[in-house]
Amino acid sequence: MASTEDPVYQIFSFQDWKSSPDPVFELPAQCVTPTPAPIVIDNGSFQTRAGWAAPGAEFASPRMLFRSVAARSRGAARSETQIGNDIPNLEPLRWLLKSQFDRNVVVNFEIQELIFDHVFTHLGITSEGSVAHPIVLTEAPCNPLHCRQMMSELLFECYRVPYVSYGVDSLYSFYHNNTQRNLQPPHTGIVLSSGYHCSHILPVINGRLDAVNCKRVNVAGSQAASYLQRLLQLKYPGHLAAITLSRVEELLHEHSYTAVDYHEELEKWRSPEFYDREVHRMQLPFSGKVPGGCVSVEERQERRAQQLRRLQEINARRREEKLLQDQERLDRLMAELLEDGLLDQFHKSLVELNMDSAEELQSYISKLQLAVEQGRQNCCTATEQRAGQRSVSELEQPMDEGDGVALMDPDFPEDTLPEKPTNVVQPVFNMAEYHQLFVGTERLRCPEILFQPSPTGEDQMGLMETLQYVLARYTLEQQEALVSNVFLTGGNMQYPGMKERVERELLAMRPFQSHFKVTMASRPAVDAWYGARDWALEHLPAAGGGAAEGWISRQDYEEKGGEYLSEHCASNVFIPMKIVKPAPARPAEACVTTLTPTGASATVTAVTSALTPSCLTDAADVSMVTS
Repeated sequence: MASTEDPVYQIFSFQDWKSSPDPVFELPAQCVTPTPAPIVIDNGSFQTRAGWAAPGAEFASPRMLFRSVAARSRGAARSETQIGNDIPNLEPLRWLLKSQFDRNVVVNFEIQELIFDHVFTHLGITSEGSVAHPIVLTEAPCNPLHCRQMMSELLFECYRVPYVSYGVDSLYSFYHNNTQRNLQPPHTGIVLSSGYHCSHILPVINGRLDAVNCKRVNVAGSQAASYLQRLLQLKYPGHLAAITLSRVEELLHEHSYTAVDYHEELEKWRSPEFYDREVHRMQLPFSGKVPGGCVSVEERQERRAQQLRRLQEINARRREEKLLQDQERLDRLMAELLEDGLLDQFHKSLVELNMDSAEELQSYISKLQLAVEQGRQNCCTATEQRAGQRSVSELEQPMDEGDGVALMDPDFPEDTLPEKPTNVVQPVFNMAEYHQLFVGTERLRCPEILFQPSPTGEDQMGLMETLQYVLARYTLEQQEALVSNVFLTGGNMQYPGMKERVERELLAMRPFQSHFKVTMASRPAVDAWYGARDWALEHLPAAGGGAAEGWISRQDYEEKGGEYLSEHCASNVFIPMKIVKPAPARPAEACVTTLTPTGASATVTAVTSALTPSCLTDAADVSMVTS
C-alpha cells in the first residue's frame, strides 16, 4: 500500500528588520595627512552611502548606509530630527517621513542639509564652520542646472568645501565594472539603470554620456512596492494594517523574481502542484481576535435578537422620558393660564415661550396635549410587546460596533432582519492559514511592471521598448558597438532572472544572427559608491589648487556660477545656460512744448541717433502734434 506524503509548504516569517543608530567614527589620521582625503557620498533616493576615498582595506567599503529619509515633528528643534538609521521602525513615523528627492532629483535642500550634517558628524569631522575635504557626490542623469546650482551653493557656502565633483551613479557603476573586467577605456556601451523612483537608458559612446538620447522611465522599485501592497490588501482585506510598506519591500527584495517568459510562467501557476510547490506563505503575527467567519449561524441569530431587544428597550425609555417632559410642561402652562390677576406673570411666560398672544399659547397647549396622549398610547403598546421578554437589567449591556443604526427610529420593529436558514454549510475555518499571506503570482507580476507598466496605470513604454527606441536613433555600426556592452545596474535590477529576461528581449529585438552581450553589475545596489571611490583615487584634485579634470574648485564656483560642471568619464554633459540680455533702451531727450498762435499746443521731440558716426549727420525728427 503506497503512502501519500503531505506536500511540503514554504512558510516564511517577516524579518521586520529594525535599524540601530549609526556610530560616530573618529577621523582617521591617514584621511587628513598629507592631504585631506575625498569624501564619497552616493546620494541615492532610497539609500545614502558615504565613506572615504583613501587607500587601505579599512576604507574599501562605505562606512555609512542608511535610508534617505528624515523625521521631524512639527515645531520640533533641528537637533531633534531623526535621520536614516536613527529611526528604528519606519512604519509608526511613516506620515512624518520626508525626503530630499522629488522622484530622482533633489529639490528639498533643507532635508539635504540635514543629511549632510548627519554624514559629516558620523564620519568624525568636527571642524567648526567648514569641511576641509573634497566631496564626490552623485546626481541624477541630466540633472537640472538649478538643482546643481543649489547643491553647489549649499556645499561651497554652507560647508565651505574646497572641491566638489559630480557624477551619475549608474555611470560610476559602469566605470567600476569595466575596470574590473579589464576593458580598456574609452568605454562604449548602453546602461540600463533602475532605482527606487526611476529607470534610465543611458548610452555611452567613447567614454562620454550621450545626453541627447538618454531616456527616463517613471517605473521603478517604489511603483512595484505600491503595486504589490495594493494587490495583497485587496486579496486579504482582513490584514490591511499588517501589510505595511516595509514588509512589502521585504517581499520584493527577498521573494520576487523576473519571469523569462511572462505568459508561459503564468500558465505554470495554473497547475495546483506547481502552486503548492512555489507559493510562499508569509506568516503574520498571531492575533487572538476571532474573525467573523468562525461564528455559527445560531450564535449570529441570537446576537441579532439581543440587539433588537436592546434597541427596543432604549427607544421605549426615550419615549417615556419625553412623555414625562411634555406632561410637566403642559401642567405648568395650564396652571399659569388658569390663574387670574397675574397679568405680568402671564406676559413673562409668553416672552419665555417666544409667543405673541394667548391664542398662540392655546394652540401650543393643544398640540402638547395631543403629543402626550399619543406618547401614552405608544408606551402602552410597547409595554404589551415586551411582556415575557428578558428584564431590562440583562439587556443593558455594552453595545457592539454598529448597534446604533436604529436609535433614531422610535418604532423599531422586531422582525426587520430576516432569519437565515440554519442548515447552511459553513466552510472549515483554519486559524493557521488565516494568519498567512499566500504570495503566488504576485512574486512575478510586480517585477513585470518594469517591462509592462500598464497594470499600474502608467501610460508609457516599458524598459526594453524604450531601449529599442533609443537604439533606433543610431547607425547600424553604433548599434553594434552599444549592444556589445549592455550593462544592468541599480537596486531594482537585483531580481533573479533579470539578466536572462533582458537577453531574451534583446534576442527578439535585434536582427538575425547579430551579437550582443549583457552584463550585470557585481553589486548592483552599491557599485555606484565603489566606482566613485575608484574614480576619486585615480583623479585626486591638484595640490596647488589648480584646475583638475572633474573637480570644481571654489574659484570655479565663484567665477562660473553654481551650475558649472567639470566633465569627466562618469559625469553629465555640461550645457551652459544662455541668458539673452535685453538691449538697453535709447536715451530720449526731454520733450519741448510750445504754444501755437492759434492757441493749440505742439510737442517737439528731438531724437539723436548714436548708433553709427554717419547717423550723426541726420536731422532730428520733429513731430508736430496738434490737439
